[in-house]
Order: sequence, then structure tokens, then C-alpha cells
Amino acid sequence: MLKKLFGIAPKLESDGSYSPSKLALKIGVSDKTDFENISYQKYKGPKSKILVICTEEKNLKMKNGKYFSTGNHPVESLLPMLHLKNAGFEFEIATPTGKPAIFEMWAFPKKDEQVKAIYDQLKSNFEKPLSLSDFINNSFDQSESYAAIFIPGGHGAMIGIPEDKNIDTILRWAHENNLFTISLCHGPGAFLATTLDNKEFLYKGYNLAVFPDSVDNQTPMMGYLPGKMPYGLSERLKSLGANLMNTKMDKTVCVDRKLITGSSPLASNELGKLAAETLLKELK
Repeated sequence: MLKKLFGIAPKLESDGSYSPSKLALKIGVSDKTDFENISYQKYKGPKSKILVICTEEKNLKMKNGKYFSTGNHPVESLLPMLHLKNAGFEFEIATPTGKPAIFEMWAFPKKDEQVKAIYDQLKSNFEKPLSLSDFINNSFDQSESYAAIFIPGGHGAMIGIPEDKNIDTILRWAHENNLFTISLCHGPGAFLATTLDNKEFLYKGYNLAVFPDSVDNQTPMMGYLPGKMPYGLSERLKSLGANLMNTKMDKTVCVDRKLITGSSPLASNELGKLAAETLLKELK
């Protein structure tokens, strides 16, 4: 009752999951983003496609058994895509089984016209994406048409995706064909898939930015999460040999070889700029 009174109780949704409290939304969600509308010299070559792998899952189970209402974070998804679109790239949207991509609509920046515009433009693609198996079967022999794969953030990236063998297959395909892999916040949870079947972690020794466990551990106190995370993502990546470039929820972004990562939703604009500039420089 006291938590409800002070606005720090997570909101119970109709399906039994919990979205962030009023206080958490006030602190952590903005109506507008810091997107910079940069005029890039557009890429016009053959490697114009970027595969965007979204989650199709909504509810992440916490240690206490409660479910967090999550999905793809709209800012972490759409800001990087805005930069890449402005740099001349186009997108193919995929989810693990071809079900619609799920977004944390409670985090949508409602007064940001640029974000709304690209979401509306791609809405039908998000609603009817490819499945990962379809992509593997139909597009693996067309690697010369792709510049990168992008795995958006949002806690939803930790539901099923780290255990999906198709994710491992696609990450290794990108690695072997010299494509860039772009991700941020909790999106690097997908990288855990490369350890399935006792394989060595694909990004061992890489520098990367990821959402810090220390912040995830604090957010239940303000009602952002309804409980403790099932495991610490940054600690797990570190234990596998990744070199973490941030300890805070900040604007840290990082390039190491063909891996481009960002630390948090605050890094979305910086990641988009870095990804666009890096791809244009590499592909010119």
C-alpha cells in the first residue's frame, strides 16, 4: 500500500505481468529523445541491407517469479535505425519464429516526431517479420547484400534469444562474412547464444558496452523492475572473456573489430551515429 501511495509500485498489467511504476516512468522515460538529424552522404553500394533481430516475447521472469512487461525498447531500437536509414541503409526485420516484434510501448517517446515516423513506416514489417529460420534458409547465400545485423536493446532480448541456436548461427554467419554486428543495453544478451553446445564465446577478448548489473540491481527499489533479474548479464559476459567498457548507465559506445555496442538507452543516439559513420567509412 505504501509503495502505491508513493508511486513506486510496479503497475500490474491485464496478463499478470508488471510494467514500471509511475516514479520509474517519470525518472526513466522521456517524451522526446536526443536524436540528431544528421545529413550523411548516403551509401549507394550493394551491401545496403541490415538484418534487425527483434524479440517476439513480452514477459521476463524475475527471480521472485514475477514477470516484467518488456520487449524491444523503442528508443534503443528506433534511434539507431534512424541514423542507419539516413545513411542509406534499409532493414529486414526478423523475430525468432516470425511472430510480431514486441515493443515496450510504455517507453515510447510520444512527442518525438522522428521516432514516430520511422515506427509508422516500419510498423507492417514489425508486425509481419521474417523468422530466423527463413532468413537462414533464404538469405545466407546473399551475404554480399548485407552490411550488418542489429540486435536492439530492451530486457526482451534476454527472453529465449540467448538460448536460440538460430541466433548463434546468424552471429557466426555475420562474423565469418565480415559483417558488422550492432547492439546495445541488454541486446548483447544475444551474444550468449554463441556459447551453446559448449562452443567458445565468439566475442572473447572483445571490448563491448552493455547495461550494468549494478543498475539492474537498483531498479526494483523504484519499481522499474518487479524483482531482481534472473541473472547478471554484464557479469556473465565478463566471465566469458568480454572486456566491459562501462560501469554506469551512460552514453558509452564502443567499436572493436566488427562489433559495435552501446551501454544503455542513453547511448542510443551515439550508437546510431557511430554505426552509421563506421559502416559508411568501411563500405565507401
